[in-house]
Amino acid sequence: MSETQNIVSLSHVNDPATTPIFPGDPEFTLYTAATIKADGYYLQYLKQGEHTGTHWGAPAHFEIGGLTADQLDPADLYLPAVKIDVRARAGNEADYVLTVADLEEWESEHGRIPNGAAVIAWTGWESRWGTDSYANNDDSGVCHQPGFSIEAVQWLLTSGRLGRQGALGIDTFGPDPGNDSSYAVSKLLYGERRISLENLANLSALPTTGAHILAGGTVNRGGSGSPASIYALLG
Repeated sequence: MSETQNIVSLSHVNDPATTPIFPGDPEFTLYTAATIKADGYYLQYLKQGEHTGTHWGAPAHFEIGGLTADQLDPADLYLPAVKIDVRARAGNEADYVLTVADLEEWESEHGRIPNGAAVIAWTGWESRWGTDSYANNDDSGVCHQPGFSIEAVQWLLTSGRLGRQGALGIDTFGPDPGNDSSYAVSKLLYGERRISLENLANLSALPTTGAHILAGGTVNRGGSGSPASIYALLG
């Protein structure tokens, strides 16, 4: 296997035509600001929120006094990864939440989740990207997406599997089920210093175990996170 085959992108392309915007987030715009013909160089101008498209979230996103993007260590963005496949259950129930039983079943087959891991839920939602079925809003405007249960996240935290440096990752808007407007999972996660990896893509190429996650992106002063190029490093 070549070196380039050892790197897999887990990020969607940022494109206003296809990138779903979380309700209430800033509009995402992108246009040509300079052309080679007119200006001698090509440049685009973009406006977006810190959580547009594939991104990571810092503790300050929900935690008063939590670490901001510029206060995180580089090691917070480089983590061993495990992938929990809940596509079948999420496909049958849009509001499905990953449970402690799901995690225990996974460990019975694959071994203990390493401390300080990025625990990534593969729900299959990435296949809906660019369509209204990604947000999956009902007639009342309530979003219906799968996520993590509070009990599962608490289990990961208290057991050390989400260690001092750890993350929840998912191929939806975020780790909370879409119909939870209290963001209870995010608040629990960020309150313990951990980060989130959201709107992930190409999870079929992420092995169940054995990879590491590397999250890039702009580190803004006082940032709540960043749109990101997130890579899986295999082997």
